[in-house]
Amino acid sequence: MTSTLRPATVTGVERRPGRWLALSVLVLAVLLVTVDATVLGLATPYISEDLKPSGTQLLWIGDVYSFVIAGLLVSMGSLGDRVGRKRVLLGGATAFGAVSVLNAYATTPELMIAARALLGVAGATLMPATLALIRNIFPDPRERSLAVGIWGATASAGTAVGPVAGGFLLEHFWWGSVFLINLPVMAVLVLVGVRTLPESRNPRPGPWDPLSVALSLAGVIGVVYAVKDAAAHGPTPVALATGLLGAAALHGFVRRQLTLPTPLLDMRLFRDRGFSGAVLADLLTVLGMSGLVFFLSQYLQLVQGRAPFEAGLAEVPAAVGAVAAGLAAGRAARRFSVRAVVSGGLAAVGLALAVLTKLSASTGYPLLGAALLVVGVGAGFSFTVTADVILAAVPKEQAGAASAVSETAYELGAALGIALLGSIVTGVYRGFSGPPGTPAQARESLGGAVEAASALPRPTAEALLTAARDSFVHGLHLASGAGAAVLLATAAAAWFLLKGRRLEEAP
Repeated sequence: MTSTLRPATVTGVERRPGRWLALSVLVLAVLLVTVDATVLGLATPYISEDLKPSGTQLLWIGDVYSFVIAGLLVSMGSLGDRVGRKRVLLGGATAFGAVSVLNAYATTPELMIAARALLGVAGATLMPATLALIRNIFPDPRERSLAVGIWGATASAGTAVGPVAGGFLLEHFWWGSVFLINLPVMAVLVLVGVRTLPESRNPRPGPWDPLSVALSLAGVIGVVYAVKDAAAHGPTPVALATGLLGAAALHGFVRRQLTLPTPLLDMRLFRDRGFSGAVLADLLTVLGMSGLVFFLSQYLQLVQGRAPFEAGLAEVPAAVGAVAAGLAAGRAARRFSVRAVVSGGLAAVGLALAVLTKLSASTGYPLLGAALLVVGVGAGFSFTVTADVILAAVPKEQAGAASAVSETAYELGAALGIALLGSIVTGVYRGFSGPPGTPAQARESLGGAVEAASALPRPTAEALLTAARDSFVHGLHLASGAGAAVLLATAAAAWFLLKGRRLEEAP
């Protein structure tokens, strides 16, 4: 195995004073990203009603952030390795807060899509920098496992805080207010982070290669756009051409990294089976879960008729399970094995998604809450351990680029999942049999059907809503079933790919 894949053995580990206070600042950055992602789903019905996007535009609002962030994560992680992770983190947090204001006051679907894209540019600086700084602040493996667990638990807590806070705001203010909650978090992060975070960078970084940045961005966006377009409209010439161009750009990116003396991303990392297996597990796990995450808030509000705040509370069990599992994941992986914890967690998520294929408009909360709790526990175990495996596979000088690979897998999985599973839901929904005179607006989205029904006579409105909700739930069944199949297959693959992998022990 190439020596670059393993950090030097840490002897006489030096524990940095103030490291836990520094970690508290890093988790604020995680909150910044996860709260934003979750409140978008909750606000989607209100955005749909106010901005009146088409079904395709609504999907773009949901996934363009992931497209851009996935395309830029490797570049931004490498930039942090070169110019300083603290500098990139604090600059990105400031930009994230400023662009959140643009999201809040968007007046057209096109402006909202552009604002989400810009937020992706800022967001790409945050997650790789936080994990890379954890890798440098905590050289002791056991402390690092706990720190990664806290990092992951905070991300999960953000998925609970987002819906609850967002639901409260949506019941009392306009939908744009859910994006403004980023501002106080950003302010605390920057003001405290300036004083508490240590600066770290690669002492021999080499130049930052703009051509590699362009190839990475063009490749990821091209491939994901092609998948999205093909899922929505079939294999059109535009989708095929875009996909081929994206694949060519990624091929060029890989070839260029193999020839550069100091590449943006050291492709030799992927020779490590554990590193590759952890990255693949993250990508496929998020892909399989994305349909549920994106459409669950719409199901709770528009199908079951829950108020936004109640819908936010209904999603809390997933976060509670993920927080508990994330804090215990490192210890569990050392007691049993990495592959047992990751594969077991993924299998649990797959089985829970399979249960959700039985949802209906009248499904009681105990079944839904129990399934969400299992999803959270399984995901918390898996994501925390794979993050630890990825960080441990590289020397600390390359922590930013390696962390970016992990986050790229996560964001790419989210983009592909929303594109593929979201298109399943949208495609099934559009085919519902509404009463005579059903407006075209009602077939664009469930939010459009609810709005259209308000202007129709009561018998017609009830027939329209029943047909639309039944069709939406049927699409959700298919998406959950497909996600379950992906998660169970990923659990089996992880069992073989992570064979023999162990978390580091203190020297």
